Amino acid sequence: MILVIVILLLVVGTVLFHFLSPWWFTPIASNWSAIDDTISITMWVTGVVFIAVNLFVAYAIYKFRYNKNRKAAYEPENKKLEIWLTVGTSLGIAAMLAPGLIVWANFVQVPDEAAEIEVLAQQWRWSYRFPGQDGKLGNVSTHLVSESNPFGINPQDPAGQDDILVAGNEVHLPEGKPVKVLLRSLDVLHNFAVPQFRVKMDLVPGMVSYFWFTPTRAGTYEILCQELCGLAHHAMRGQVVVDTPQEYQNWLNSHPTFSQTQIVVKGDPHTGQSLYAVCAACHGMEGEGNALTNSPKLSGLSGWYLEHQLQLYKQKIRGAHKEDIYGRQMAPMAAVLADDTAMRNVLAYIDTLPDKPAVDTITGNVNRGRNYYVNCASCHGDRGEGNFFMQAPRLAGQQDWYLKRQLQNFKKGIRGGHPDDFNGRQMAMMAAILKSEQAIDDLVAYLNTL
Repeated sequence: MILVIVILLLVVGTVLFHFLSPWWFTPIASNWSAIDDTISITMWVTGVVFIAVNLFVAYAIYKFRYNKNRKAAYEPENKKLEIWLTVGTSLGIAAMLAPGLIVWANFVQVPDEAAEIEVLAQQWRWSYRFPGQDGKLGNVSTHLVSESNPFGINPQDPAGQDDILVAGNEVHLPEGKPVKVLLRSLDVLHNFAVPQFRVKMDLVPGMVSYFWFTPTRAGTYEILCQELCGLAHHAMRGQVVVDTPQEYQNWLNSHPTFSQTQIVVKGDPHTGQSLYAVCAACHGMEGEGNALTNSPKLSGLSGWYLEHQLQLYKQKIRGAHKEDIYGRQMAPMAAVLADDTAMRNVLAYIDTLPDKPAVDTITGNVNRGRNYYVNCASCHGDRGEGNFFMQAPRLAGQQDWYLKRQLQNFKKGIRGGHPDDFNGRQMAMMAAILKSEQAIDDLVAYLNTL
């Protein structure tokens, strides 16, 4: 009898949890309400079967409980029961599969008026490509991917010259306009998913997958990778912003075309030398860094990384936190560089400075630090050399006190806390792996050996 009561409580508790659960679908923001309907049908079919089977089990346990004066009847065949079970099961499976097949057919049947965008995935970030004035996306190849051509666009294809490139993790879409999303991966298997849109699809290396949807509600929604793609899979996130058509067009116009990205005027180190005089007051005449002014070493760092950090300072993304004392000091100094030309000139001069080794100031367990660094190496390289495609800076040769402070800032949310600092947010998630100050010291001590 106790077992019967337990089964009945299980059924009642499950039904109550289903209807009273705080975990439910996010409010839908696309045209795919039919996907919710198919899930609801599946829940009802499996729910009814779950209740029926468990109530039958409880009934059978109670009805046919042990009785020493009763002998069980042996009945190996019951064709009537088997027919009923076969028919009932078939109807239940059909009720679950048929709506899904219908919705799937619509999911991949793109309307003619849908605009195209491309989503490019790589460990562990998203990028986007829009067709230009010609309305066509240019041909691409992974063999053409480089620092100057991260999308791998064929420079000989006229259709690709006006393609609009969005290098960040945030993408904008116009409200109420259907869009066909082309999905491409540069490295491993990823999955593009936006829960509020009820859309998700794998990105398979070597092929282009797709789906379509219509955003129906303005707002900001999180993009997730829902396919285990490596160590930092949990940090591979982005944002899709649904705007009014005019706001969307303004945003799109703010990004460069492929042809514009290929016209890059190199910086002039001679002009940059005079501009660097302001930087030298803190960072040293040879960019060697200065612990007394809390200024990190600049020599040896890649120009793309330094440029990105200067842009973050100029846009008040980095150095905006009230507890980031040294970042707040750096922000007005970055503003001294009036435009991109001045910035490139300074970076060109920094690139000429000698890369002198930093002085070690932190001690720790190098062997433990080596084990911690296995996680870091996925982005920053086995020798801490940095990786442009991962947007991961060089760590080898940097001052250990600066690296320690940055790791602490990431852990505390002082750095990487701004919503527009996507790379910083990823690093904040990874820094959380280091659970103590000793762990940070051990890691930095190992970095000193690289």
